[in-house]
Amino acid sequence: MGVFPRHQAAAYCGVNMEEPKLQQELEKMEHEPLLPVEKKLIIWSIGVGLGGSGLLMLLSELIR
Repeated sequence: MGVFPRHQAAAYCGVNMEEPKLQQELEKMEHEPLLPVEKKLIIWSIGVGLGGSGLLMLLSELIR
């Protein structure tokens, strides 16, 4: 079994190495607003992250 550089190995396997144009794909997508449940999940995640960070900072000050 031979070892090929990436572009040769892909050509050997018949795989097309052309990458889609990201800008074109993004332009094709429609804008979808966030659902209410998604907004709540984002708010809860930020709240838990900030609350946890605050708690850890408080504990680290108390331990000193």
